[in-house]
Amino acid sequence: MVLLKSFTNIFRVPELRKRTLFTLGVLVIYRLGTFIPIIGVNIHALAERVTAAKEWGFVFGIIDSISGSAFGKCTLFALGISPYITASIAMQLLAMSVPSLEQLQKEGEYGRRLINQYTRYLTLGVAIVESWIYCSILESNSLVLQPGFSFKIVFMASMTAGAMLVMWLGEQILLYGIGNGSSMIIFASIISHLPTQILLTYNNYDGINISWISIILALVFMIAVTMCIIFLEKGERKIPVQYARRVVGNRVYGGQSSYIPFKINPVGVMPVIFAQSAMTLPMMITNLLANQFTSLEFLKGSITSNVAVYVTLQFILIIFFTFLYTAMVFNPDELADNIKKNGGFIPGIRPGQKTARFFDYILNRIGLTGALYLGLLAILPDIVKVFLTVPFIIQGTSLLIAVGVALETSAQVETYLIEHRYEGFLSSGRLKSRFSRS
Repeated sequence: MVLLKSFTNIFRVPELRKRTLFTLGVLVIYRLGTFIPIIGVNIHALAERVTAAKEWGFVFGIIDSISGSAFGKCTLFALGISPYITASIAMQLLAMSVPSLEQLQKEGEYGRRLINQYTRYLTLGVAIVESWIYCSILESNSLVLQPGFSFKIVFMASMTAGAMLVMWLGEQILLYGIGNGSSMIIFASIISHLPTQILLTYNNYDGINISWISIILALVFMIAVTMCIIFLEKGERKIPVQYARRVVGNRVYGGQSSYIPFKINPVGVMPVIFAQSAMTLPMMITNLLANQFTSLEFLKGSITSNVAVYVTLQFILIIFFTFLYTAMVFNPDELADNIKKNGGFIPGIRPGQKTARFFDYILNRIGLTGALYLGLLAILPDIVKVFLTVPFIIQGTSLLIAVGVALETSAQVETYLIEHRYEGFLSSGRLKSRFSRS
């Protein structure tokens, strides 16, 4: 009853109700687009090939889970939000290495809008490339009804238009809805993939290859990983800040103590999403080359056929993007300068450059912990799946993204409720942080 009351509170706040309904409406439109097939593809043969071919199925199974089964069915939204994520990664890397883009980032709202526009143009280019690769792989595997130049044009135009529409839907959620648009679309895709996986497990259950013990162990493991993600996502390190007293006229300002919270995972699930997208394009290219040239057949499934190679690359990429995204989001020099301007200091640390170096030290240590935590939780389900042989275990990255996005969205909803003097979204009130140190 308490949880039901918390949900009903959402619809008592007009702005929150409007944003929630808008987000749900956009996600419904997105899900409808994942059922519109592209003309000219042998859908039945494609479904059989995805199921039968281990290399094909594993490569595109990873992308398929992010697109909500749209990729394996070759529908209008088959590329999903992947081109936009890939373009965002490229733009952020360029902004750190190209001086003109780096200067543009510092120009406030104008610079941000211009970089977003460049990202949209780059998304268009990535979508064209990925749709061409996908089309070439389909043709090389005889999955096209009437292959040729006209089919390529129609296929690439349809899939590219679908990718740009998904990007636009994500931006609308960010502006008028709840949560991060790209993350919400990926979250909806992952959740929509669950019923199919559960049904697959039920149909394949025979008591020998898949036993009830394996299923129960898989469920317990997934629940344990989910609890671990929630527990660690709320962990933070509190850095105390003391503000000196200032006398202005007849009033005394400052003199109070505060703190700056540094989360164990300061950047959320974005490194996992980036790592997932960064592995998508190379896997598609290697399979395309293997299908086009017989001398390069060894590339087919070179990444995904070996679980150890795949999870190792995934682990390394998650750590890399965690440090990269942390460096982009947090600026120790700017933070230290703001504290100094407001008359604050960290006890035992000299204001200015030494405070900035202290923040950098803390971020590196916490960032390493967060990167290891993200990487381990992302690869553990993939490793356990090999031993339990249960097909419905959610991939580690998918589980991490789903739980992380749910936590971020619930925190945003809770903020709206607290502002309007309602109880928090959870029955216990505000989400509490753990591992706090003062």
